[in-house]
Amino acid sequence: MQKTPMQPYRSSRSTTPRVNRRGLIKSGAALAAAMALGGPTGARARAAEVGAPGVRRGRIKHSIVHWCFETAGEKWTVEQTCQVAKELGCLSVELVAAEHYPTLQRHGLKCAIGQIDMNPDPPFVYGFNNPAHGPRVMKATREAIDAAAAFGVPSVICFTGYSAKDPARPNGAHWSKEQGAKNCVQGFKQIVGYAEQKGVTLCLEMLNTREDTHPMKGHPGYQGDHTDYCIDIVKRVGSPRLKLLFDVYHVQIMDGDVIRRIRQHKDYLGHVHTAGNPGRGELDDRQEINYPPIMRALVEVGYGGYVGHEFIPTRDPRQGLREAVAWCDV
Repeated sequence: MQKTPMQPYRSSRSTTPRVNRRGLIKSGAALAAAMALGGPTGARARAAEVGAPGVRRGRIKHSIVHWCFETAGEKWTVEQTCQVAKELGCLSVELVAAEHYPTLQRHGLKCAIGQIDMNPDPPFVYGFNNPAHGPRVMKATREAIDAAAAFGVPSVICFTGYSAKDPARPNGAHWSKEQGAKNCVQGFKQIVGYAEQKGVTLCLEMLNTREDTHPMKGHPGYQGDHTDYCIDIVKRVGSPRLKLLFDVYHVQIMDGDVIRRIRQHKDYLGHVHTAGNPGRGELDDRQEINYPPIMRALVEVGYGGYVGHEFIPTRDPRQGLREAVAWCDV
């Protein structure tokens, strides 16, 4: 005898909606689209929207670091960088010479952080850890503060200097970490009062010493190569006009644990930089730093400063910047 297949029990009062194949496909497509907007390709998806500006939410104050685009690819002038900043909705072009501040003003842009002039040498080689450089560093920093105050630039970059490879210390001689920190504290205490008078914040940058393939990707010999080391100097100086330049790329290489450090040091964050790791390239899906949660952490702790995009372009720089801004526009 052929048995009749058992039918599944169904209550006549069941309110469970029936699921069909078409509904599943639509739901899956919507979920995939939502995931794309928050995943590695999400920045490209948002940046590719026709006519969409880079900045839409405005909770992060975006800035473009000029030197990256001045020295690579199309070799942008300050004028061109300003034009791109305006296109993307960025508020600033930074680390330009003071002579370019009027150009930024003409475009309605700020300079989020000013540089010090140590020509012909890179400014990060000579810092406050070596008293032999004191007069030169102090003069350059004071001049940068004056220019910043005159044009409404809120911050000026500064450095510890090198513990090795220093032209003033031949034959490999170098300061210990402890002595370098002590010298930095003494040096900053001599200049920070002037910064207070002018209403300008000095931002001490922590740099990585592990990357040695490119002079602007890593800085072997730089003394301030850990977040806690630089924060200790800032705390010992004890002025609201000396803070940390928190470069996510450098922090990731040397210390990691980026979001925890943002929360831990929120009161000492003076400026933020971005770039992809490894390679200091674009903020895309070929590098390891997940920027949206980092940007959300900055918003959560009440960070009100700028985020400067400081990556070295490996492809179309406009598209890379558009993606970076979209990626960080949380």
